[in-house]
Amino acid sequence: MKKFAVLGSGRWGSLIAWYINKVGHNVVLWGRQNSKNIENIMKNRCNSVICFSPKVGITCDLDLALQQDYIVISINSQNFRSFLSNLNADGFDLSEKKVILCMKGIEESSGKRLTEVFKEFFPNNNFIAIWVGPGHVKSLVGGIPTCMVIDSENYDFKLELCGILSSNLIKCFVGNDLIGNEIGAACKNVLGIAAGILDALNMESLKGPLMSLGAFEMSKLIEVQGGKKESAFGLCHLGDFQATLFSEESRNRKFGESIVRNEKIDFIAEGVGTSAAVYRISKEKDINLPICSEIYKIVHKGKNPRNSIDYLFSL
Repeated sequence: MKKFAVLGSGRWGSLIAWYINKVGHNVVLWGRQNSKNIENIMKNRCNSVICFSPKVGITCDLDLALQQDYIVISINSQNFRSFLSNLNADGFDLSEKKVILCMKGIEESSGKRLTEVFKEFFPNNNFIAIWVGPGHVKSLVGGIPTCMVIDSENYDFKLELCGILSSNLIKCFVGNDLIGNEIGAACKNVLGIAAGILDALNMESLKGPLMSLGAFEMSKLIEVQGGKKESAFGLCHLGDFQATLFSEESRNRKFGESIVRNEKIDFIAEGVGTSAAVYRISKEKDINLPICSEIYKIVHKGKNPRNSIDYLFSL
């Protein structure tokens, strides 16, 4: 039995804490002070989907959470740098901790992968992994199984994590391309926004071409960034398309719909920041990434979505 902390009490962090307890480990779920998510869980031991076992610790005490052996971080990826900076400022050191990132994003301001951001603050930590792949909270809580991938530059560490976290509900596979799996997992959210735009425009039949062209586009990005291009066709990216491009539970797909319909958007869609990061990389590396570029222009520059779709599928 291992001792875990999950930092982040949003829907995915809460699901991860629930799951870690389910597979037999001790877990503490941490949320920041004044977070409505953690306040609600503390009061009811439930959120809108999950009810927690009495064995799951619920806390706003970061010092307590960081006493655990394994630290899972599941927060908004664009806030990751400031979160780590605050940890440093408060004297918390993760250099000796086993850290798992359950987030999917590329930093908008720098174009860096999240493990690269982590290494800026804790360069001597050799136990940093990502845990990515398809899954929705309601489906998993309802017992619908999925497959995910755990990757790290430390082979023994990712092998260890797959051994202690894999189950009949989530089958964990050992990744072999940290760069590709990080980029692929982040960029499927950009394609999710594109899928939502197609849904709202009643052009769902173009999702097939979107998947084909999108996976190829991401393979180019992964390769130019030093990863294995075939990772775009694995669990991190193509394997996550059903959950991200089709599911009613996908926030990125819903975000794309909301843009077309001019609906109020009061939730975070990770593809928004990642689209800007990928656009930045495309200019720096001089590579043509038309889908990501058009989504960036729609989301950040106000381009008409229909004009972008007409452009993309007339190339």
